[in-house]
Amino acid sequence: MASTTTRPGATDARPASGRRMLHPHLKVPFVLLVLCFAAWGAAANLTDVLVSVFRGIFDMSNFQSALVQFAYYGAYFCLAIPAAFINRRFGYKTGVLTGLGLAALGGLMFYPASQLLAYLPFLVALFVLAAGLSILETSANPFVIAMGPEENATQRLNLAQAFNPVGANIGVALGALIILPNLTPGDEREGLQGAELVASQERDLSVVLGPYLGIAAVLLVVWLLIAFRKMPTPAEEGEGGALPSRGVLGRLFANRHYRYGVVAQFFNVAAQTCTWTFTIQYATDVVGASEEAAGWYLQASLLTFLVFRFLMTYLLGIVRPARLLLVMALLGVALATVAVLSPNLVGLLAVVGISASLSLMFPTIYGVALEGLGQDTKFGAAGLVMAILGGALLPLVQGGVMDVASTQAGYAVTAACLAVVAGYALFDLRSRREAHGSAPVPADR
Repeated sequence: MASTTTRPGATDARPASGRRMLHPHLKVPFVLLVLCFAAWGAAANLTDVLVSVFRGIFDMSNFQSALVQFAYYGAYFCLAIPAAFINRRFGYKTGVLTGLGLAALGGLMFYPASQLLAYLPFLVALFVLAAGLSILETSANPFVIAMGPEENATQRLNLAQAFNPVGANIGVALGALIILPNLTPGDEREGLQGAELVASQERDLSVVLGPYLGIAAVLLVVWLLIAFRKMPTPAEEGEGGALPSRGVLGRLFANRHYRYGVVAQFFNVAAQTCTWTFTIQYATDVVGASEEAAGWYLQASLLTFLVFRFLMTYLLGIVRPARLLLVMALLGVALATVAVLSPNLVGLLAVVGISASLSLMFPTIYGVALEGLGQDTKFGAAGLVMAILGGALLPLVQGGVMDVASTQAGYAVTAACLAVVAGYALFDLRSRREAHGSAPVPADR
C-alpha cells in the first residue's frame, strides 16, 4: 500500500516504482556501514553486562555500577558536536574512520585498566571507546540517509540499524558465554579478604578484558576495509568545507519536529539503556535466577529486539513511521507497567518484551526528526546523537529508585520514558511540516 506521493519513509523499494533504496554505486559502501552498525552494537551491549559485573567485583550499589553507562553515554554527548564538524569539513567517510580508530583505541585501553585493578581506569577506557562510537554513529546514520532518496530514508536507516542488534546479540553472548560463567560466584566472593580478594578481582577483570580486545581487533579490520574504498554520496558533492553559520542552530531550534525529536530520542535511549542495564538485576533480585541464567534473559531480550527490528523495517514500507512508533511506544509503557506490578516471572518476561517496542525507535525518531533539514542535517544528526545522554542519566535515576524502593519499582522510570516517546509520535501524527525551520501546523490525517 505504498504511496507514490505521501508518507515519508513508508514506500517500497521496487525498481518498478521508480524508487531505489540505494544509489547504485553505493551498495558496497552500504554493506561496510552495516558492519559499523553491528560493531558498535556489540560494544554497547557488552557494556550492559559490565554493570552487574562491576557491581560484584568492586562491591558497589546499583547507583555506583550505573556509572558505567554514565561514562559510556556521556562520551556520546561530549563528542557529537566535534563529530559534526569533522563531517562538515572532511565528509562522512573521514568521520566514520575517525570514530572507528578512536573506538579501537578505547578497546585496547582495557588492557592497562585490567592491570591497575581499579574501577576508574575501566571507566576511562569505556569513555574513549564510546567517544569513538559517538563519532562513528554521528557519521554513519546521516551517511545512510544520504545514500538514497529521502522519501524512503527512514526505512533505509531502519534496514541498516537492523544489523545493530545482530552485533548487540554478539555482545551479550560474549558476556553470557565468556564473562558471566567464568566470574567468581557471589557467595564465594563474600567470604574473601586481603590477598585472596585481590586475586579474585584480578582473575575476574582478566575475563572482562578478552572480549574488548576482540572488539578492538574487529574495529581495526573494518577501518581498513573502509579506508581503501571510495564512498561518495550525492548529498556531499560540492558541499565544500565551510563551517556552518550561527543561523544553523536557530533553524534547528525553530523546527519543532526536530526539537521534539531530540527530546524523544533522549527518553528513547534512556528507556533502552534502563531496560537492558537492569534486566540481569531483575532476573537475579526479583526472580532469583543465577547470574549465568540471568545473562540468557538479557540475550533473549536482544534476540527479541533483533527479530522485531527486521519486522518493523518491513512494516515501515506499509505503515506511516510515526503511527507505528506510537503503537510500539504504548506497548512498551504497558509492558514496563507489568514489570512493576508483577514482580515474578511474568514481570521478567515483560522486561524482555519491552525490547520489541524499542526495536524501531532510534532510527525512526532519527529519520522523522531529520526529514527535510537539507544542509543542516550534519549538525541535526549531532543533536540527535547528543540525545543519547539520556542513556547516561536515567539509569542513575532508575538505579537510585531500585536502591531506595525495589528492583521492580525502577521500571516505572522506563515506563515514563516510553510515554514521552509516545507523545512525540502523537505530535507528528497531528501536525505537518510546511518548510524547514517553520513551526508545524495541524494536520488533517
